[in-house]
Amino acid sequence: MTAILDQLRTAPRSMLGKIPGASSDHDDARRPLPVSGMLAAAATLGVGLAALTTLTLVGWIAAPSGALGAGLPGVFRTAAQLWLAAHHAGFAISGGRVGLLPLGLMILPAVLLYRAGRWMARDADLRLRLPARLPKNSPKEQADARRRAQLVLVVQAGVSLAAPYALLAGLIAIVASNEVTQPFIGEALLSHFLLAFLAGSLATARMIGPWRIMLRLLPERVRALTVGTAVATAVLLVAGLVLVLVAVVLNFGQVRELSEVLSPGFVGGVLLVLLQLLYLLNTVVWAMSYIAGPGFAIGADTLVAPTGVQLGTVPSLPLFGALPESGTVPVWMMAVIALPFAAGAAAGVLVARIAPSPSYEAAPLWGFLTGVSTGLVAGVLAALSGGPIGGGRLATVGPSPWEVAVSVALEVGVAAGISAGVTNLLLLNKRARVPLDKAAAPVRKAGAALAKAASKVGLAESDPRPLPGHWMDATEADTQEIPVIRDDWQDEHASAEAETLAQARPRPEQPGPAGPPRRDIVDESDDRGGHVIYLDPYAWDRD
Repeated sequence: MTAILDQLRTAPRSMLGKIPGASSDHDDARRPLPVSGMLAAAATLGVGLAALTTLTLVGWIAAPSGALGAGLPGVFRTAAQLWLAAHHAGFAISGGRVGLLPLGLMILPAVLLYRAGRWMARDADLRLRLPARLPKNSPKEQADARRRAQLVLVVQAGVSLAAPYALLAGLIAIVASNEVTQPFIGEALLSHFLLAFLAGSLATARMIGPWRIMLRLLPERVRALTVGTAVATAVLLVAGLVLVLVAVVLNFGQVRELSEVLSPGFVGGVLLVLLQLLYLLNTVVWAMSYIAGPGFAIGADTLVAPTGVQLGTVPSLPLFGALPESGTVPVWMMAVIALPFAAGAAAGVLVARIAPSPSYEAAPLWGFLTGVSTGLVAGVLAALSGGPIGGGRLATVGPSPWEVAVSVALEVGVAAGISAGVTNLLLLNKRARVPLDKAAAPVRKAGAALAKAASKVGLAESDPRPLPGHWMDATEADTQEIPVIRDDWQDEHASAEAETLAQARPRPEQPGPAGPPRRDIVDESDDRGGHVIYLDPYAWDRD
């Protein structure tokens, strides 16, 4: 498809090169963005319809009974209906509607639209118009303005691809209508616009810069929520895929029996396997709903959940042979309910590490909001994976969107809030425990560099000499500890006074009363105020 689009881009230049006197160097003269989007949308529809028409034609040849349409016009209408179903646009039939459409079929238009969006971005030179990187040390205001301009450009590119794509889809919906099925034109317009907008926006953002640059287009907090939601959703979907594969392996006998009952033949068997692969993503979402707790239904008054299984008559699709039997579920199957909490714990850690909160209270709130956004995504997937198959008891097939959304939001949100709060607390404590010597290391290193530079230019002596004078020079005296008087220290003046008083008292062998203590002896080194007068120990050096 990209080769066809490249020919559309280079054709005007090749024609100009054949005109005498015209310059063939028109690399700077690009088409406007809406024109490039219209060409990309038309090419996507053409390639997609051609692929589905070929596949339908093979099935029509293998089943000539007219099941896929009467004649080539019927084959083309069937291919157009498959193309609409690939965008999850439903149909109205007699007695009900068909809304259970394969999600796997959506991969074909999504890939084509993504490649068309990249071609559109190259054709309009969007990468040159807004480069992904700015010069170093650019002001923050300039970086924010660049990011906003890039987001606006991404939205413009998505609309430029989605608007003509949806209009062309409306024409296809009108052509695909017949006496049996009538496509819903409103659903066709909305589904085509949304899918083309998402694919075109992602492709344009990818052309501006690498994947990590795409995430940096978002604000830090929004980026953290986006990554956390994507991780939690991916964990749930992987767990659902593992559960489906385990169920198929354990009940492979029933799956093989249903395949033998249908006996579709070789070509029909290949188409049947392809159909089941296209519905595999639907069953993965159903398994995710089973893990979350609400489960899913295969018809009215049925339920497949960890709390129990209640089934009736199910469609004869071999993949449904992997369903458990009606009755009580083993107790060990209740362990799958712990998987949403594990997904929330992983998402909360990433949210806290990408955008740490300065306060302890904010981190759990952002973790819970990650669970809420994950619940919304799970609810949308549940709504897309299910739907009615006509009327009657098959009018309810698949999980309940609001039950899945609420369950996933609570389970993932609680776990993400706890893990985000703990991770944010550890990050804040780690920053607070930074040693002072590590914090002062850059200062010491800078001081050493300045001293070395000063010694080279003669501003500092490389070999300082000791100062003359007493052995305790000024440098050493500043580093000596202040003497501390210990508790067992004895004042020599107090000892002398006690000895004098003892001599003044009469001896025991001399009779007579003891006289009063002498008051005429005064220690001149004591001011009688509790302050001891010390002599200068360096006075001898000044004599």
